[in-house]
Amino acid sequence: MLDEEKLSYNDAWQIVYHAFAYTNHTVLPEALEKWAVSLVANLLPRHMELIYLVNYFHIEHLKKEYPNDNEKIGRMSLIEEGSEKKVRMAYLAIVCSHSVNGVAALHSDLLKKTLFKDFDELYPGKLQNKTNGVSPRRWIHCCNRPLSNLISEIVGPVEEWITSLDLLHTLSNQAKNPHFVA
Repeated sequence: MLDEEKLSYNDAWQIVYHAFAYTNHTVLPEALEKWAVSLVANLLPRHMELIYLVNYFHIEHLKKEYPNDNEKIGRMSLIEEGSEKKVRMAYLAIVCSHSVNGVAALHSDLLKKTLFKDFDELYPGKLQNKTNGVSPRRWIHCCNRPLSNLISEIVGPVEEWITSLDLLHTLSNQAKNPHFVA
């Protein structure tokens, strides 16, 4: 957007920020994947320049939010300092996304309380929970209409049982129904 479309940084940033959302799938160490700056710079030099540019504006924002808290600013930088500098990929994804979510409520709460606590404080409401996947009930309804119709005959309207697992308990009485078991 900057190089080919000649957009300003602010215009390009607005597009990026509103276009991307990040889903974190684990609280294990791979959630905090880090790539060596030297590797990224060697393979994707322009990308590394852009990461540094995003980090510059991110750090400037952090300085305004947390003046005199260099420890926190360093902790939240997109670049991990050390003998070998590394790009904190999850942090980059968080900063560049309008929304961040875990894949289950417990997982999302853990992210807010542990791995991404600083970011949850900086961006209240950005870390959310959106459980991924399709429920088996919805899958049955979409992929097997005859079975969905049979369930509806026994349980009630699809609009009800597709969202309420408890309604399907009545199916346990159908073990001897030849139309249902066949």
